[in-house]
This record gives sequence, structure tokens and C-alpha cells, in this order.
Amino acid sequence: MSDLPSPPPTRPSTAADLMRQLGFRFPAGPAGALLDAMPAPQLRPVPARRTLHVTNGDSAAEGIRLSGVIVAGGGEVSVTADVLHEGPAPGGLPPERWRKIRARYLAESGYEDYDSALARLTRWDRTLEDARSWDEVVLWFEHDLFDQLLLIRTLDLLAGYDLRGTTLSLVQSGEYLGHLSPQEMAALLPRRLRVGDDQKRLARESWRAFCAPDPREIEAILWGGTSPLPYLEGALRRHLEEFPAVADGLSRCERQILRAVTGGAVTFEEAFRATQAMEERIYLGDASFHRTLRELAASPLPLVRLEPGAGGSLRALRISLTATGREVLEGREDGVRIRGIDRWLGGVHLQGAEAAWRWNPETGRLART
Repeated sequence: MSDLPSPPPTRPSTAADLMRQLGFRFPAGPAGALLDAMPAPQLRPVPARRTLHVTNGDSAAEGIRLSGVIVAGGGEVSVTADVLHEGPAPGGLPPERWRKIRARYLAESGYEDYDSALARLTRWDRTLEDARSWDEVVLWFEHDLFDQLLLIRTLDLLAGYDLRGTTLSLVQSGEYLGHLSPQEMAALLPRRLRVGDDQKRLARESWRAFCAPDPREIEAILWGGTSPLPYLEGALRRHLEEFPAVADGLSRCERQILRAVTGGAVTFEEAFRATQAMEERIYLGDASFHRTLRELAASPLPLVRLEPGAGGSLRALRISLTATGREVLEGREDGVRIRGIDRWLGGVHLQGAEAAWRWNPETGRLART
């Protein structure tokens, strides 16, 4: 047996040659002679479909790259990852003004410096503005509040552009993308759904409601139904739970932290894990959790006390409840009335010694105060 490779098939020179290579049979005669005289059609390679993948952070982006769904030269991955459920998100602003407000908040919260934040936010938005240059844009987002707000803002932006000739698709996952293997990520792509008018309309209405100064607009969205975006309802309800409660003036996140400390969590790491276990979906990252702790520890009348832990690491930071914190947790004091409030929740700015809007956990409704 020869070890030499088989010679490559000869290139068909006529239509008849091509048909014979493909397995066709036809009788000899005038018809065959005519086909033998016709030149074979020139087969051109099909160009790769140019696809932009947009997702929620660097971990998920790397998973998409490693999954093999991007054909060489035919796709890119971009990120949009602003923590929109924190800080001001007022509606009706030009994009440049919006990005400056968000960058200032991120810098004041210690996440990154102003110039870096503004450059990053601008780069993410510019990528979306260029969506029409791609054959398909695939959005990859999870089921929690962080992702669902990113999703509705992204769809709101894209709905305002002329995307004729560009397919807009959505991968929605009840799993955390950053935790999936490359093989699991690849399996999600064939399940993507084409974004239709119903999804775009709901996203635009929901984003405007989130950015509105009256939070009842979010309740109206929930009453109207959110089935075109199935994870949106749970996310928006979780957002409303961050309004101060009618009984104690605490947000759900603040109350969970105080309960975790009362239950024996004495370090940052222990309290962070305990509060995450109280959530249906991931709500805060560790940087956001640290910001909330600092607010609870701020004067006047701090609710928790923070002390450096072993080695000075953030994870070892020690937390204890103050007497005031215990009184608020037990409902004997109101956190807003004794400490005041200055907090943005989407487009709502709560200020002063009484929050204009509060959340009633028993009714699942907002209350005007």
C-alpha cells in the first residue's frame, strides 16, 4: 500500500464534469455533448458573517472568545457593564451629558477615576452606534438586575438607530455567563432569538420608566406585563425593593447586611456571602457591597462599625452593629428620619429627612410619603 497522498480531484472544466463529480448520471447524446461544451460555473467562497457580540463584562466576553463562535476575521466581542442600579440615571439627557453624570458618580464612588470612566462609557456607546456596520449583533445578558438594566438600555439605544440589513439577536440566560465553560457558551448561541418589535418597545418603555423621576412608571410597566423580556419583571421588582421601607427606612440590601451581622457574620467576606445567600439572583459585586457598608458606617449615627482586619485586606474587614443599627433593624427607629438620605434610584432622587417614596414589602407596592 502506498503512503503517498491521493492526488487532489481535478478541477471541473465543463458543466458536465462538475455534474459527474457531484454524482449525476445522464445518457450520452446531444444533451451530453451540449453540457460538455458548457463551461463549469465558478464557485465562490461564502464570506463569513460579520457578527458583533455584546455582553456584560470581561469574564463573559472571554468565554465567548474561547467558545469558538467567532469565525476568524468575522466577529468581535464588546462589553457594556455600567452598574446602572447605582447612582443617578436621569432621563431625557443627550448621550454626552448622560455619560459625564455617570462617570462622575463612578469616580466619586471610588470605582475608577473620572477620565477613565468617561472614556470607557464612551467607547462602549460608540460600539453600539456603529451596529449597522455588522451583519448581526448578538446581545448576551443574564437574568439579574445588573444585566436586565444593561439590556433595556442597550435595546433602547439600538432601537433609535437605522439597523436595516443588520440582524439583532438576544441570548438570555438564567445561568451566569461568566461561570459557563466555553462549550456551554457555544451551546447558547444556536438558541438565540431574533429581537422583534415587542422586545424593542418593552425595552424602550422600561428604560424610560427606570429613568423617570416618578417610580410609579416602573409599577405601570409591571402591571402591563413583561413577557417579551421574561427576566425583566423580577429585576425591576428587585430595584423597587431598594427604596426605603415604610417600617424602618432601610433598603432590602441594607436590612440584609444588618441581619447578616446580627446572625454572626463578623468580616466583609462572611457578610458578603451571607447577604448573597438571601438573594434570588446576584445583586451586588464586592465593590458595590463595600460602598454600601461605607454608607451604613457614615456619620451621623452610623448603623455599623468598620475596623481593619488581619493584614488590612478588604475581605478581612471586621463589621459590628452599633446600638443605633440594632434599634433600626428592630423597627424602633427609622433609618431615614434619624440619618437623612441622599440617594439616586434610577431617575428618582431621594433627599432629606423623609424619603418621598417608600417600599411596602407587605403590599409589594410603593407608597408616597
